[in-house]
Amino acid sequence: MQIRLEPQGKELTVTGRRRVGDVIRQLGIVAGTVMVIRGDDLLTDDDVVEDEDAIELRAVISGGSR
Repeated sequence: MQIRLEPQGKELTVTGRRRVGDVIRQLGIVAGTVMVIRGDDLLTDDDVVEDEDAIELRAVISGGSR
């Protein structure tokens, strides 16, 4: 599968069918710090991504008020 990391703009390739949570762990990313998007769908850790899928991992950024 093709993986795009945002906002870094990096692209990676991971082979095989796997759960989203497993992909996140394999990449060394802390759970809950990214949103995983396939097309127009927001995926959860339990969703399965296929070898031919393209997904985006977008960093979750929050800000406070002043």
